[in-house]
Amino acid sequence: MLQQKAYAKLNLSLDILGRRSDGYHDLRMVMQSVSLHDTVTLIPREAGVTLLCDDPGIPSGKGNIAYRAAEAFLHAAGGRSSGVEIHIEKRIPSQAGMAGGSSDAAAVLRGLNQLYKAPLTVAELCHIGSKIGADVPYCVVGGSQLAEGTGERLSPLPDMPGCSIVVCKPAIGVGTAEAFRRADQRPSPPRGYTGGVIDALKRSDLPALGRALGNDFEDILPIAAVSHLKELLRKAGALGAAMTGSGSAVFALFATGTQAAAARKLLPKDLFACVCRPVPAYCFPELEINTP
Repeated sequence: MLQQKAYAKLNLSLDILGRRSDGYHDLRMVMQSVSLHDTVTLIPREAGVTLLCDDPGIPSGKGNIAYRAAEAFLHAAGGRSSGVEIHIEKRIPSQAGMAGGSSDAAAVLRGLNQLYKAPLTVAELCHIGSKIGADVPYCVVGGSQLAEGTGERLSPLPDMPGCSIVVCKPAIGVGTAEAFRRADQRPSPPRGYTGGVIDALKRSDLPALGRALGNDFEDILPIAAVSHLKELLRKAGALGAAMTGSGSAVFALFATGTQAAAARKLLPKDLFACVCRPVPAYCFPELEINTP
């Protein structure tokens, strides 16, 4: 038996650069792992894949990205491995823009690679992940990363400065397809948040990082509930706040845990909310993450 922590991700920045010929969009964004995590347990079996989850709303078969990750790994391993039983303890909220499913899938890939004596390189794991979901390659590696293309091209960045992060999720969702459609119709280029975030990380400047946070999805398709939560968190002393991914979770940076805990208490009681911290990249003997 082997356990893996599947850390949630936040988008410190997200820039939509434009639509590609294949219908997808080129993105440029800075992703960051945080300590909020699911727990993925892997139990070797003679053959096949089974998946159990403590959240009854999560699919247990091929509809689950972690299940498909296990199948893809076992196929790629070329018969050098057998089967697996997967147990997922969910803590990352669904449909939040925090890559909960992708992180579970990445944990399965990392865990199976360890369980079966690492037959695949990190680059190979990321390549498998890219066929399953856009965020999976990042979640294989984690930490502070510049992600480009659809998210599959990764470049490591300096670790995020130490801080506390409040994450909360309003009930409303974001119309991702509509946001992309509006992005395609913009008369002017995007503002571009990623450069400022990278600069702040390189200087390890937490206040500057807070000021640099930004997400094109927010600008293109504003959501009142998201704006309201950001304003609450800023009034509570946040150095900056933004929506993550395609939403609808909101996060805010605080210099201290005391400030973050106080801010969390000001949020509506019926919302998911937690205090977490940034975590570094997973440790690999070789780190081949600039995958095509």
